[in-house]
Amino acid sequence: MASPDFRLNVNTPAPVRTDAVIQHSHHGVSLFVHMALSLQAIPACGSVVCAGRVIRLDVRLVLLSPTPPPSHRELRSEPQCSSLLFPAGGRGALTQMAAGSPAGGEIRPYHLIVFGASGFTGRFVVEEVARACSAGPGGTLKWAIAGRSRDRLEKVLLQAAQALSKPELRSVEVIVADVAQPESLAIMCKQGVVVLNCVGPYRFYGEPVVKACIENGTHYIDICGEPQFLEGMQLNYHSKAQEKGVYVIGSCGFDSIPADMGILYTKDQFKGTLTAVESFLTVSTGPEGGCGHEATWQSAIFGFADSASLRSLRKKFGHKPLPVVGAAIKKRGAVFYSKEIQQYSIPFMGSDRSVVRRTQRYMQQEHQQAPVQYAAYVGIGGVFSVAKTLFAGLMFWLMTKFSIGRSLLIQFPEFFSFGMFSKAGPSKRQMEGTSFCLSFFGEGYSDGRDPSQGKPDATITTQIKGPEPGYVATPITMVQAAITLLSEPQCLPETGGVYTPGSAFARTTLTERLNKHGVQFCVTNARKS
Repeated sequence: MASPDFRLNVNTPAPVRTDAVIQHSHHGVSLFVHMALSLQAIPACGSVVCAGRVIRLDVRLVLLSPTPPPSHRELRSEPQCSSLLFPAGGRGALTQMAAGSPAGGEIRPYHLIVFGASGFTGRFVVEEVARACSAGPGGTLKWAIAGRSRDRLEKVLLQAAQALSKPELRSVEVIVADVAQPESLAIMCKQGVVVLNCVGPYRFYGEPVVKACIENGTHYIDICGEPQFLEGMQLNYHSKAQEKGVYVIGSCGFDSIPADMGILYTKDQFKGTLTAVESFLTVSTGPEGGCGHEATWQSAIFGFADSASLRSLRKKFGHKPLPVVGAAIKKRGAVFYSKEIQQYSIPFMGSDRSVVRRTQRYMQQEHQQAPVQYAAYVGIGGVFSVAKTLFAGLMFWLMTKFSIGRSLLIQFPEFFSFGMFSKAGPSKRQMEGTSFCLSFFGEGYSDGRDPSQGKPDATITTQIKGPEPGYVATPITMVQAAITLLSEPQCLPETGGVYTPGSAFARTTLTERLNKHGVQFCVTNARKS
């Protein structure tokens, strides 16, 4: 942390070596000091010397060790930050935590910590957590926010308090942490059950947070739409997360909960064996149009520039191709007119296909379910939109191949994206006027039919509709994923690991929770030919 020379003065009887986290709450400001101390007892009070000022503290010391002791001595707990039991060790341990069992757990003050809360998306996640507080375990969600700048974080709380007419948000705890300082990440992780990571691009800033969460027994959720990062974390950290009983669940925003959970929802609603699904995304905007923030634009730039590394990464898994069940999914061109949505369409370039494929592989390997073939597309409109998209896409592809081109793309997002992205991001009115519809067109074999015999004889159409995808729907899906993880541990995979949303939440009520919060799933058509 940025403050100079902290010294803790305590009275002690006999030396004991430990790590400590000291928290002082005063007018909504938290002070966290992490140090190796020679202690003689856990004190009830003490003082910190900071830049010549002596600050009296009421102190709670939390012993931190790879294997927590069977019991903890806790003195003078602060009422606004009551401790949570967090036993590491996968689903069974999370069940204990959800039930409030005191057996063999580590004391942690927060259910959720929003890391990167002062970023563009992070600010909206903060507001969504504030709205969802009553849905936490026991009806109360205890949470904190974290980031590099205390001043900016406190400003976020002030803005959220004003926007939601909730003055109590000004007293939400603030933790200073920086991805460039591993020690600060460790301090942060040791205080929460789940970290919501909003710091991107993830290819540059994500791995230290994943690593810190696993090492400190903290579950991790992000809103990443970068396949290389998501698949790299699975390759490098799945076994470590399993050993620690930590759930690392990526792509819990608009990329790619609607697509991943949408496929599972469509499969559940289909009467028979679903074998192939195409999804079509359409986005509607109001009179002021819509746009995305430059952070998303930057992620796309570096993803395209480094596409060869993604292919190399996938070879390291050594996966065999997923078996094709039933008739092969139809092949589409780079640009085509879709009769399904009555407009021209192109392949969707986000992470949806990568995430869905990983979920289907998991379902086949772990639950012996037939994998569903999947293709993702996005509607772009009429002929003029096709011409503009082709020109912009070709220019974008060429410029990402050279460093000077990437620099220009990053420096002038609004110009090179034809207004689709900007440094400022969308305005409030733009977000209020924007919505999305993700339509799934599935086919398969009705009950009693053998998928290896003949053509599909049944179809189904489902839809997911919701508000502006990037900064309204994304905070909703992220926060509801976190609440589901906290509230339904018995429905998660038996062990920790690096999972997709579909792999982690297939047996939970996440879909029902999203329905109640404005991201709505429905069946629009189902018939047998």
